[in-house]
This record gives sequence, structure tokens and C-alpha cells, in this order.
Amino acid sequence: MSLDLIQTVALSGVVLFAGYFIRRVITPLADYNIPAPVVGGLLVAILLTLNRAYFGYPIKFDTTLQSPLMIAFFTTIGFGASVALLRVGGPAVVLFFVFSTGMAVVQNVIGAGVAIALGQNPLMGVLAGSVTLTGGPATGLAFAPEFEAAGVPAAATLAVAAAMVGIVSGGIIGGPIGTYLVRRSTGARLEPTPMAQPVAQHVVEAGLPPPAATKVPEGEDAESYDLLKAIVLILVAMWAGSWLTIGFTAMGLTLPAYIGAMLVAAVVRNVDDLTGLFGLSQRTIDDVGNVALSIFLVMALMTLRLWELVGLAAPLAIMLVAQVAAVGLMAVFLVWPLMRRDYEAAVISSGFVGFMLGTTANAMANMTALVERYGPAPKAFLVVPMIGAFFIDFTNALIITAFLNYFR
Repeated sequence: MSLDLIQTVALSGVVLFAGYFIRRVITPLADYNIPAPVVGGLLVAILLTLNRAYFGYPIKFDTTLQSPLMIAFFTTIGFGASVALLRVGGPAVVLFFVFSTGMAVVQNVIGAGVAIALGQNPLMGVLAGSVTLTGGPATGLAFAPEFEAAGVPAAATLAVAAAMVGIVSGGIIGGPIGTYLVRRSTGARLEPTPMAQPVAQHVVEAGLPPPAATKVPEGEDAESYDLLKAIVLILVAMWAGSWLTIGFTAMGLTLPAYIGAMLVAAVVRNVDDLTGLFGLSQRTIDDVGNVALSIFLVMALMTLRLWELVGLAAPLAIMLVAQVAAVGLMAVFLVWPLMRRDYEAAVISSGFVGFMLGTTANAMANMTALVERYGPAPKAFLVVPMIGAFFIDFTNALIITAFLNYFR
């Protein structure tokens, strides 16, 4: 049985909504922030694995759109990499960004070191490092072909397994670590600070053009026009980025397909911050990116070969135990003191655990649990999402590429 391109995309949409339904029914999945595309996609992968084992009835998908959807998502990440936001966020944002980027490097060093000690390819350790922990399942699946080509067997399956362990671990240990640090902060300032303004308002106050700098043509709906503009700019960045990637390849640099588009998008975003030339709506761009990510994840997960994971389970488990321990220790002994040992620092540390092991959703869930009990932490809710949702993905891609080229 073979599904053509339209049928594959349509099935991916159905599986995606099945994932949302399952998350509502099985509440622990939502509690640990397991993404709906992962829930639905893994369910199909499991069913296809059982089909292979017991019935042997082949099912083929046309995944032609999988790579373009992946590139589109990471292009939207590039559009979020605003230097102005990083600067206006203040020293705490810059410091936290630098430290988080350094931690992504440490994750890869730990992963490669443990892999070598276990007699495995060091790139397997990198895959179980910042690729899937800082990056999450999307980054893991995006880089999986590069790692498989470099000699890591079953890279996509390993990536998803590592990402799932990271997401669950980030949810399990983030809250207790935050609570422990809040209690250690009892002698420090625990009262809430003045509520921070939204990031978009910071940009306006910095003297930069507001997001809606361009005029909507007469007779056009503003939301539809923003959506059209976002899609066209994403496509143009992907087009220009493909030429940039070709140039990098000619220079002997092995880069994933989306790096060029991400860099072009970042340049466009920062030019727009300074000039207001395009009048970007980051919210609309993020919406387009989320749609592309959801369909990409489902399509990628449906085709996983889960049976290839069996022989690699023990080394992967050891690597992940080392990674979880490292992030927990970093949060307690480095992030908390670095952020000034107060209540806000404790909440930030909890968020750090969330997105360095899982996703920004984990970070937000960890921090929300603390503020619901102990009170508002506005600085934490400014610093962590800005780094976890935008900037760390950008620098992590460059870090992964450097390690991939080094160990290849």
C-alpha cells in the first residue's frame, strides 16, 4: 500500500489531531508536555512496527514535503533571532544566553566522552547531547540524516528516544530543583518584582519600528495580509538560504539544509528591526512555523524504524543519565548563583532545566508551577522564553554543525 503526497499530508493532519485527543484523555502526557505530534506520530510508528512483526504488510509514504516543512520551521526560528530583543532584554538575558550556549557545548562534550568510553561513535553521544536535549525532537529529526550519513545507525530513532527521555526528565526534576532553590532563597528577596512588559513593547521603547510598519493595501484584511507576507518571506528566505548552503558546501563545510535559510531569516529580521522595511509580524511567522513543525514531526515519526533501537538502548541510557545529572548540577551550582541567588534565580533555574533537557513548554510548566505556589517572577518569564524559544535554537544549530564536522 502506497500513499501519495496529498494522502500522506492528509494522514499526518489526522494523526496530529489524534495526538491532541490522546493527550486530553491520558493526562500524564500533557502534564509532562509531550507534544501532540510526537504522541500521534509515535503511535503510528508503533502500529507500523507491529504490522511489520506480525503481518508484513508494507505501507509506504510519500514524504517529499517533509524536508521543506522542516526547513520552513527553522526559518521561522531565524526570524525570531532579533539582536535588538537580546540587547533590550538586559544583562540578565545576555548572561543567561551565553551560559545556555556554553551548556549546549558541554552537553556535546559529555555525550561524546561517554560514547567513546562505551566504545561507541562519539557522534552518538552528540546526538544524545544538545541535538536532542537542548534542541528537542524537531532538531534531532532534522539532523538525523546527517548523523546517519556520518556513521550513527538508526539516528532518527535514537534522536526521538533521547528527546523523549529528556522531555520527561526535564519535567520530573525541574520542579523539585526549583523548589529546593526557592527554599534556599528564603533569606534573600522573595517578594515579587514589578511586572515586566511584553517583549514587543521593549522593542518599541528601544526606538525600533513597531511590528506593523508596512501599510495594508486598501481592501485587504490585515490578518490575511500578514499571513501572506509571512509565507512569502519564509519562502524567499528558504530560496536564498539554499544558495547560501551551496556556497558553504563549496567551501567544504557540511551543514544541514536549513542553516542557510535560518541565517538569511535572521538578517532579514534584524534589518527589519532597524528600518521597518518589511513590517514583520513575529506572531504570524511563529504560527506558520508551528504548523510546519507539527506536520513535519508527524511525517518524520510515522516512518521511524523502532526495531533498530534495541541494541543501542543500554549505551543511550547511560549517556542520558549523565546528561540529566549534569544539567541538574549546573542549575543548582551555576545558574542559580549566576542569576543572583534570589527567588527569580530559583525560577529561572527551574526553567533552565526544562528547556536544556526538553522544550520551552517544559520550562514554562516548571516555572508556572513555582509561581502559582510562591508568587510572580516576571524577570524569569522574560528571560527564559526569550532564550529557550529563539536564541538557543539558533546557536545550538551552529554548535551541532561544528561537532558534526569535527567528529565526521
